[in-house]
Amino acid sequence: MDRDAAYLASVLGIGFCEPMLLPEAGLSASESTGSFESDSMTKQKSESAIPEKLAERFAARYGGEARVFCAPGRVNLIGEHTDYNDGLVLPAAIDSYIWIAVGLREDEVLEVCSENLQQEAQISLNERNPRAKKKWSDYVQGVAVMLHAAGIHLRGANLLIHSGLPSGAGLSSSAALEVSSALALLAISGQSLEPLEIAKLCRRAENDFVGTRCGIMDQFAACLGRAGHALLLDCRSLEYRALPLPPNLTMVICNTMVKHEHAGGGYNTRRAECEEGVRLLQRKLPGIKALRDVSLPELEAHQRDLPDSVYRRCRHVVTENTRVLSTVTALRDGDLTALGKNLAASHRSLRDDFEVSCHELDVMVELALRSDGVLGARMTGGGFGGCTINLVHTERVNAFCESVSTGYQQATGKIPDIYVSKAGAGAAEIVQR
Repeated sequence: MDRDAAYLASVLGIGFCEPMLLPEAGLSASESTGSFESDSMTKQKSESAIPEKLAERFAARYGGEARVFCAPGRVNLIGEHTDYNDGLVLPAAIDSYIWIAVGLREDEVLEVCSENLQQEAQISLNERNPRAKKKWSDYVQGVAVMLHAAGIHLRGANLLIHSGLPSGAGLSSSAALEVSSALALLAISGQSLEPLEIAKLCRRAENDFVGTRCGIMDQFAACLGRAGHALLLDCRSLEYRALPLPPNLTMVICNTMVKHEHAGGGYNTRRAECEEGVRLLQRKLPGIKALRDVSLPELEAHQRDLPDSVYRRCRHVVTENTRVLSTVTALRDGDLTALGKNLAASHRSLRDDFEVSCHELDVMVELALRSDGVLGARMTGGGFGGCTINLVHTERVNAFCESVSTGYQQATGKIPDIYVSKAGAGAAEIVQR
């Protein structure tokens, strides 16, 4: 039993994926004021119409009726780059989704069309030794390949895809596309899998087909998200518990408009550095299997056995796991000050030790922390661009968004996208009323 097991036993439980009809989107009128009230009400109305409109466009393009599925993006409150180190994470699904309308074909082909990109691709289900083509359709094909490898026979299908998520923003649009594709392909083929099995399969698609060596957090959150809650996930045992978020706080996600690419490059390099740290530490600590098993005193005692960059990568992971546990305690105890301090420490560690921040992310966090009503702020996602997560007192959301948007544009010349989000529900088929 590892060092966190006793604590986790007291707070972790087996969760569940709830059915839903239509996901709510944005803040309700009672939760915000001013322009963001009208914006969120407009968003809620427009998002609720997406399934019906998407099905209509499917019928116009392909003929016939369609079933509609969706999967959410996610924001990680804390626990960054810990998932592939068997560590602890605290993500929440957000209330923005990727939607897929799907219908059968008579051949063994998947025709996938992205409305947002205005691109389409055809994927043969009979292709031998399929390989990624470094295109968005790789995420759909990777899921099909892994379903086939699992012994699941797929039928040909048309898939019309509409995304409410920005790509390259660190909100896991890739995982949302994988999970919604898996649900659609399984259902149209008369098959089913448990949500956890879908998350595992979609992770394999991204690891082994697309080529990004991510952990399971993103796919897990997309499958098992629960409205109003974050998910405390042990990435080794896959035990989890849904933790209610403070009702007086709102998640505000600020997009730096600096896109990242995870397939190759810095993300895979960071994972390789963590694995190198484990390999070197095992010479002195033969019982460890991952950085999850290393305490900070143990790491510091063997600092000289590691290259400096590898030591700092390991130090981030080890201390980030501790911050996740501290954040869970803070949420349980209602200690909002400690919660904010943990987010700030996480960003410093990602910036200085893991070196996955960038100038724009740092500017965005600094602006947020100078704003009234902000509890905590940090970069979220894999890094090298993307978004920050900000926990803001609900009554201050409007002023926060205006202040950060103006300050960021003045500092960088870029106009940020800002999303005000609830913690949303997980992937589901949309039952049209």
